[in-house]
Amino acid sequence: MSQIDRFVVVTGGPGSGKTSLISALAAEGLRAMPEAGRAIIQDQVAIDGNALPWADRAAFAELMLAWDLRSYREARGLDGLVLFDRGIPDVIGYLQLCGLTVPEPTRKAAALRRYRAQVFIAPPWPAIYAGDAERKQSLEEAQATHEAMLRVYASLGYELVSLPLLPVAERAAFMLRELGQGA
Repeated sequence: MSQIDRFVVVTGGPGSGKTSLISALAAEGLRAMPEAGRAIIQDQVAIDGNALPWADRAAFAELMLAWDLRSYREARGLDGLVLFDRGIPDVIGYLQLCGLTVPEPTRKAAALRRYRAQVFIAPPWPAIYAGDAERKQSLEEAQATHEAMLRVYASLGYELVSLPLLPVAERAAFMLRELGQGA
């Protein structure tokens, strides 16, 4: 299996169950790279930084890109499938959603650092959506984020596989079957 085929992205809007799904799959032994956004927000709040989605969105996007590039580099040293809680193209989707210009280095990163052709996208799920200290978006913004990710990943030639609205264990089993890893 090539490196690109091993790198599996799970994307979608906030509060759609991505991280719970990835955590369940990691508990089954799959490798996982964490999402950039939440950690960056926590760090920026702790240091009174302004690279936040409600302060300096462009700076926030730069930090997300740096995080995602580092995650990609680290994943090269891991064996087997590696799950990514969002990928580099998510930064493009975020910038577009915010009405910001996508810098050429960000576009180049998305072109050079490719993932498996199948990208799993978690649709908005009102029944489980909840905001918190880092997730301040409304359900409508979560829906817009989902649509932005659909557009960006499709424009980059990825095949989007919609995750079913099922309990975590069943969602994980679906994903493993799609990856040729389950019964």
